[in-house]
Amino acid sequence: MHNHQSTRILVLASLITICQSDVIGRTSQKPSSYEAKRTPGGIHLPIHRKLVSEHSKRSVNTGAIGLGDFQDVTYNVLLQVGEAHLPVVLDTGSSDLWVLSTSCQGACSAGKVPLYPLTTFHPANLDAALIYGDSMTGTHATGPIGYDLVSIAGLGLQNQYFAAINNTNTSVVETGSTGIFGLGFPINSVLWTDVYTGQHHSSMIHRDVPLRDITSNSRFPDRLKNLVTRWFPKNNMSTAVTLDPLVRSKRQMASTTELQSSFATIGPLIPRLVAQGALDSPMFSVTLQRDTIQIGGNEGMLSIGELPPTVTSESLTWVPVRGYSPDQGGLKPPPDAPGEVYPIAWEIPVDDVYFDGVKLPRSQLSSPNISLSALIDTGNSLIRGPPDVISRIQIALGGPHFACSPPHTLAFQIGGKVFPVDPRDFVNQIHSGDPDLCAANLVATDVPVVGGSGYLYSWNLGDPFLKSVLAAFHYGSLIRPSQNPPRIGLLSTVDPNAGKQLCDDKHDAESEHADYPMIAEPAPPSLPPSRGTGMGGVPLASPPSITESGVTSFGGGLRNQANGVPEDVRIGLGTWTGLVGLMVWAAWRTLG
Repeated sequence: MHNHQSTRILVLASLITICQSDVIGRTSQKPSSYEAKRTPGGIHLPIHRKLVSEHSKRSVNTGAIGLGDFQDVTYNVLLQVGEAHLPVVLDTGSSDLWVLSTSCQGACSAGKVPLYPLTTFHPANLDAALIYGDSMTGTHATGPIGYDLVSIAGLGLQNQYFAAINNTNTSVVETGSTGIFGLGFPINSVLWTDVYTGQHHSSMIHRDVPLRDITSNSRFPDRLKNLVTRWFPKNNMSTAVTLDPLVRSKRQMASTTELQSSFATIGPLIPRLVAQGALDSPMFSVTLQRDTIQIGGNEGMLSIGELPPTVTSESLTWVPVRGYSPDQGGLKPPPDAPGEVYPIAWEIPVDDVYFDGVKLPRSQLSSPNISLSALIDTGNSLIRGPPDVISRIQIALGGPHFACSPPHTLAFQIGGKVFPVDPRDFVNQIHSGDPDLCAANLVATDVPVVGGSGYLYSWNLGDPFLKSVLAAFHYGSLIRPSQNPPRIGLLSTVDPNAGKQLCDDKHDAESEHADYPMIAEPAPPSLPPSRGTGMGGVPLASPPSITESGVTSFGGGLRNQANGVPEDVRIGLGTWTGLVGLMVWAAWRTLG
């Protein structure tokens, strides 16, 4: 045991290298086309959209598609809703789909992104009031609930429920997105609960949740808060109304079997496909590209129904998803299976957390009776943790601003294996013209409370962590999780020389009197060409191209998906780094 622990620490220490002035050349790999590939499990892109009949045998039951990336802040994917093709934020931390409609007023009508036309929308005579955020931040989105054709990566369903938003204070438009695509479990879906209530008129109640003051207790300015912090339901479930205690008790009075049977008809898109048996395997996997510091990394990719064809299940470390008892807000088990415990979110156990090879103590702000866990969350642009642990890391760094090198490594031991965050993703540049002054992509969040109405995780592992892994999300059985448990598989893709590469990048920027690169990519309609595979067979991102306007992108520049009009959606580095610096300063003042 001691020898294994020493090995883990040595692995972490190997990423913490001392920078040298000379730049070591990197071995380039020969570009290879990642074209359409048929495997025993299904077909990968290019995608030819195919509508899935709800009652017929499906011949194509997997799919894959590339991801857009707005400066590593949000990752989006093209979704067909009705006749419109809309870029929506990919979010494993929530379960609902909503898109901005043509009736939306204010910032969403500025013409920056395509909007959903209501011509094919079938209203359900219900209104959605989605409140996102933790006790420190918050945003809202409201609008009618209805249904239409929804399709992604060649997999589509008619009569898919979503919210056509006409009022919101989120900043999805500023990041080139039209809405949010939640990939969580049905029980965590506001829309599923509302539609079920409206259809059955059961003892469940329809929620009329007033919008709270979302700025009174925010640590950060509104613009920064909406861009950089979490958009989606967080630890305090009393504000994330899916687990409002009254709603929870009423929902548990309904027949569990009846509730579960509705997953196939009115549930969120991916769980609905799972409930219908429409996928080869009830899962999806995600890899995120890097569009800051050093452009490239993994291919930005969403695979549905199977892993990428170059990756094997045996190469992943699989861990169970936390189940919630009825007392904790989970679904009540059916009478014929009283021992069933159902998941709520993509939350997994964490063994330990390390910083620069040293194990961090557990937070003293939450009960030791709550096991350490983390939400794996593509909708979060940061890593969020307990305030006292984040403060300890900030102190070790020397304050909110610190030298970008030597590199630092934050790592999470999960399922007995250490998963480091790539040092290039741990930091961000603060001031334009100074590539040696950085801040950490860390922020504090709420801690779990025994007997409370909130989630039980202490950490939210967002995009900085997810750029360092392939993450596979397996729903298992939505009806009998004991027979096929929900689980997450992780495969580390961090280059052992990542720390040295960050030093090289800093040296290059200083030599050229330039900033670290920062680009935005639009969501592609298919998988872009890959330049080969990296660790574990994970596809690598293609090198970017430079457009005539100077905007860097994959596939010829940033374009409005609705009308093909070129548009520069970049935020100037000076403005962006100033905002990030203000965020870190505010967090430091609060935590200190």
